[in-house]
Amino acid sequence: MTHQVSRSPFSKPFHMKTLGEGVSSRPQRRHTLPASEFRNLTPQDAISVFEIEREAFVSVSGECPLTLDEVLNFLSQCPELSLGWFEEGQLVAFIIGSGWGKERLEQEAMTQHIPDTSAVHIHVLSVHRHARQQGKGSILLWRYLQYLRCVPGLRRALLICEDFLVPFYQKAGFKDKGQSAISVANLTFQEMEYHIGGAAYARRNSGC
Repeated sequence: MTHQVSRSPFSKPFHMKTLGEGVSSRPQRRHTLPASEFRNLTPQDAISVFEIEREAFVSVSGECPLTLDEVLNFLSQCPELSLGWFEEGQLVAFIIGSGWGKERLEQEAMTQHIPDTSAVHIHVLSVHRHARQQGKGSILLWRYLQYLRCVPGLRRALLICEDFLVPFYQKAGFKDKGQSAISVANLTFQEMEYHIGGAAYARRNSGC
């Protein structure tokens, strides 16, 4: 997936977008809310990504979805398929994806990026422990799915999850495709699929 997204809706800090144009030149009262920014991740973000991922997953399942080397690999090969949420410059939540070229996910999808394909494999969505129970996971996923409408050629988003997470992804619009062929250690997963809307919708609603 080598295309770069033009006029990405995440190219400006979120708080700057909400202020509007034509603001008075008079001194403004200091902004009291934390500045928020959504942007694609880079290899320089890999350590912060891995620290959040490790804390979130190792304590629950004993496994990280991605090793540090795999994080670096995906953020180098396909940064346009990632999205980070930053508050005051600190990463609080993120999604990492990669390109996949088949109808269903296979074991190789866990470590491969296939460029110029119509599907993105969402490897991991994770939220910093101090930012959980605030709805940030749902918000970030919604923004990511809207963002994917701006990526040329993408038609589907795929992921695997444990049974207890199926309702979370169904609420976001994913459909359950049944048990996945992928297994990690003794864990089994359900495969979920989201159909990405067309270009006309993207131009009207996503700032593409």
